[in-house]
Amino acid sequence: MEVESLIKRGRKFDQVIDGASRVFMAEGFEGASVDTIAREAGVSKATLYSYFPDKKLLFIEVAQREITRQASLIAEIDHDGLSAREVLTQIGTNLATLLMSKFGISVYRVVIAEAGRFPEIGKQFYCQGPCVTVERMMAFFKHAEDRGELKVEDPHLAAHQFAELCKADCFFEVLLGIKSSVSAEDIKRVVDSAVEMFLTRYGTAA
Repeated sequence: MEVESLIKRGRKFDQVIDGASRVFMAEGFEGASVDTIAREAGVSKATLYSYFPDKKLLFIEVAQREITRQASLIAEIDHDGLSAREVLTQIGTNLATLLMSKFGISVYRVVIAEAGRFPEIGKQFYCQGPCVTVERMMAFFKHAEDRGELKVEDPHLAAHQFAELCKADCFFEVLLGIKSSVSAEDIKRVVDSAVEMFLTRYGTAA
């Protein structure tokens, strides 16, 4: 059974999504109650359940929208006004901040947990999130190559490598509950190192 067939759309559908987004972003999946979501959305629990019979389905819908929005931020960076180092730092910071936020960790846990029951969830998540991010990074690599700042033989692989570097040290500690959160200082430390390693491999500066 496909996820979409379980979701019903109606007049207050977007209202439910907006309210759920605010609650999930603040509380994550585990901390967000259906009562709180309904109250924040200004609807009854019956209305909420008429659209989404499962809190996980509501969370996945919110997650897909937010991941797509975050991925689109990469395209909005002014490549012409910034060096490759500055652009990579912005991309890495946006990516690491999302991945290691309470919301980002909840997304990862829920998608992995539900992908077995609903295989299309994993595919949708990958296509709307990581794939979009990789495509935007590949476009930036081409731009930076044209300016003589980077030389990237395999842009697809390089984009995945950079994303993984931005998760180093902290991501799995938060995912597995060893740490409850990651500080801005830790994110900066990880991203700065990721950028340095990436430029050492792909940068053209002597």
